[in-house]
Amino acid sequence: MTKNMKIGWNFENSYVRLPKSFFTSQNPTPVSTPRLIIFNDTAAASLGLNAKELKGEKGVAFLAGNKIPEGASPLAQAYAGHQFGHLNMLGDGRAILLGEQITPSGERFDIQLKGPGRTPYSRGGDGRAALGPMLREYIISEAMHALGIPTTRSLAVVATGEPVFRETELPGAILTRVAASHLRVGTFQYAAGARPVEELQALADYTIKRHFPEIEADKSRYLSLLQEVIKRQSLLIAKWQLAGFIHGVMNTDNMTISGETIDYGPCAFMDIYDPATVFSSIDREGRYAYGNQPNIGVWNLARFAESLLPLLAEDQEQAVTLAQDKLADFSKLFKSYWLEGMRAKLGILNEEPQDESLIEGLLDLMQKNRADYTNTFRALTFNKLEDLDLFGIPEFVQWHKQWQERLGRQQESKDSSLQLMRNSNPAVIPRNHRVEEALDAAVKNEDYSVMEKLLEILKNPYAHSPEQEDYTALPEESALPYRTFCGT
Repeated sequence: MTKNMKIGWNFENSYVRLPKSFFTSQNPTPVSTPRLIIFNDTAAASLGLNAKELKGEKGVAFLAGNKIPEGASPLAQAYAGHQFGHLNMLGDGRAILLGEQITPSGERFDIQLKGPGRTPYSRGGDGRAALGPMLREYIISEAMHALGIPTTRSLAVVATGEPVFRETELPGAILTRVAASHLRVGTFQYAAGARPVEELQALADYTIKRHFPEIEADKSRYLSLLQEVIKRQSLLIAKWQLAGFIHGVMNTDNMTISGETIDYGPCAFMDIYDPATVFSSIDREGRYAYGNQPNIGVWNLARFAESLLPLLAEDQEQAVTLAQDKLADFSKLFKSYWLEGMRAKLGILNEEPQDESLIEGLLDLMQKNRADYTNTFRALTFNKLEDLDLFGIPEFVQWHKQWQERLGRQQESKDSSLQLMRNSNPAVIPRNHRVEEALDAAVKNEDYSVMEKLLEILKNPYAHSPEQEDYTALPEESALPYRTFCGT
């Protein structure tokens, strides 16, 4: 471990101790005129980094890949992935891992540059990224963090001073991403492919040591690994559903072992409640629609389980049975986490068997009447029924009566229910039209004030402050559906 006292770099590089097939050592490609666009002071402080130094000219050189931090060991990771159901050999085509920052509290986080140039896994691409998609990832990942949803974070976005060419010429940029790790389901699929079983075992042991040290001594530690990843993913996807978040591209290379949300390409938040909602321009069949995310989650976990089969038991039939038993837990765990979260959104502090039908009744009304997901729960929180799209509808009047009766059967006070709802129902989410407004101002006019104001509003989504009121409004109706793109 090497420590740079001035900036605060404190790198270890445990990933390079894995078999060489898992990565390729690779330095970023320098850029001409790097310029800092946005920097995350809060994240920097938690990492033990000196924000002032990093925002200076020498610090920006690190964030642009023009200079390698002392103690870093840059590399591109190899992995595979089911992309829309089709398995492909992949890898970091436009990302380079600098190393693992050890924080003052002893935590370990990957520091990765996204868009720093070609790697051996670029598959004909330029390895670069455009400014708009990198700012989108910064905005959404920080909003997710504020909402309490496990996520990678964004430390900085640097403009490269060089264009990238997609459908049109766009300004280039590099994002510095922070993650508990970049281990993916696809990493295990890669290891279980044509690799020797010893390499798969090395990866599994590394993963356990890094993320699940509490199971290291388990007699069946690889089965425990599967169990722990299932737990984390069921909780993560439940949190997505509760917030109305749609990932957009739930390929197995975009499912982390750590249970963090990763890769904010065609992601978006739902306005009008509809389980069939899809925003991604490439998801023409609705594979990754909002309502299908739990199903895709367990499908991806089945691919993870398949990768682990050689480690679960010597007899394949026994290994399959063990894996299937664990996978069966996903639906129960997800439903438990989701019900707990929905009860909280409705101020319910205990459990009754009919709670699920009460919740589903509200969701059905919201879908039928095209009600906004976030604003419906916000209006219920503050008893502003006149603000609801459902106001005055007889079926809603009946539902509201049932809900009030349910709350009346609790021993806890009304104030306790209100506080629970305030803490569970955000005033604001990164509304798609607000995100686009910020990106347009930044990319087209180099006006970053719109984005900075949006980030400030999203910093505490449960504040329910007067300043957030304007950001609760829905976009004007459009004949064209909102579409997001991967940004590659």
